Amino acid sequence: MAPTPPVRPVMSHSSAFLLPSPPSSSAAPDGDGDAYALLVLNQRLPRFAPLLWDRARVRVCADGGANRLFDDMPELLPGQDPDEVRRRYKPDVIKGDLDSIRPEVKEYYSNMGTQIVDESHDQDTTDLHKCITFVTEKLAIPNRSNLCILVLGALGGRFDHEMGNINVLHLFPTNRIILLSDDCLIFLLPRTHTHNIHIESIEGPHCGLIPIGAPSTTTTTTGLRWNLGKPPTSSIQYQQQLVLNLQILSPDDTSMSFGGLISTSNIVEEESVTINSDSDLIWTISLRHHS
Repeated sequence: MAPTPPVRPVMSHSSAFLLPSPPSSSAAPDGDGDAYALLVLNQRLPRFAPLLWDRARVRVCADGGANRLFDDMPELLPGQDPDEVRRRYKPDVIKGDLDSIRPEVKEYYSNMGTQIVDESHDQDTTDLHKCITFVTEKLAIPNRSNLCILVLGALGGRFDHEMGNINVLHLFPTNRIILLSDDCLIFLLPRTHTHNIHIESIEGPHCGLIPIGAPSTTTTTTGLRWNLGKPPTSSIQYQQQLVLNLQILSPDDTSMSFGGLISTSNIVEEESVTINSDSDLIWTISLRHHS
């Protein structure tokens, strides 16, 4: 008798936080929806930074991210007084080794009541790593089980910084962390789950699945133009596979690795994408620029 395929819990993903009017449950401060923490790194703020700021329950700048907040937020709100914008968009915490924040910016936010946390003694972890640890371990956040950490400025700029930020996703695989830029977002898909990704109107069409942490010998998907692995042969089989959370291994399952196949420049073709893999994968999808 063939071995029973492993039963995996379903992990659902949605980027409704990027929509002007997300579902009320995800925005309710005391409801059962997601609790958002916003981290700002030292790259130019994306156009939707004010929207995410208002959605977040806690806002943390990683070192030079405070410079970006001070300089860029007034530019994103050109019809408003810059000084009033800076007073309104004040971070709760600035944390890091503090070698990038300008002295006048540090003094400004300190005088406004922002907590300044100097971690210059720790040179073995990145500022993003320090901030993730601080948010997940030190801050009193309601509904911590629903915590979703949104990171601005993690993509773009120096490649080694980008890789360090992606490495943080692998260092905190049980935390929901989303890295965002004006052009795309990325997050980790832990191999312990079947993943159901709801595609929002602001997302797509281009997407990718990348095995950065380790090669994947078996990956199956649905909902993409070029699906990986052997798709279900009928809608009934698809529903059974989704409900039972089974990864059905077959000779047609797709392996991915650097030096071999990786799924880049794929296209989402359905409102929901499902993914199973025996390895942690990075999911990335483009963000539309609406006029």
